[in-house]
Amino acid sequence: MKIVSIAVSREKGTIKTCVDQAQLIENYGIEGDAHAGDWHRQVSFLASESIEKAETEALKLNFGDFAENIATTGIDWASQPVGRKFRLGREALVEITQIGKKCHKKCTIFYRTGDCIMPREGVFARVLKGGAIEKGDPVEPVTD
Repeated sequence: MKIVSIAVSREKGTIKTCVDQAQLIENYGIEGDAHAGDWHRQVSFLASESIEKAETEALKLNFGDFAENIATTGIDWASQPVGRKFRLGREALVEITQIGKKCHKKCTIFYRTGDCIMPREGVFARVLKGGAIEKGDPVEPVTD
């Protein structure tokens, strides 16, 4: 289980831009990301396997297209329970706060593809402990 992509954006509802590393800030989210703040959806996760399934011959998808902050491999995020904690990299710690979401308006990816998997397969978390993360870092469930 590892991070395969980190992505941020300055505005909500837009495709995110991939970066090689980022700083998670406790009780805030990813530094420089529009979704960061004092609320329960500070960081979003999506399985790279879900992104690959959504891709078609006619549509090439990239990490960040679904506005996910962190794409991973080896984790079925939608099956994880709310409250489960994960360590990212050496020190960052997040706790799942929400599975999926209700979209109030159509996002950029919906208009591009006719569908968006984040409402069904995306997971949102609060940052319990900040720290630097980068592509390739391990993602490990934490048991209390």
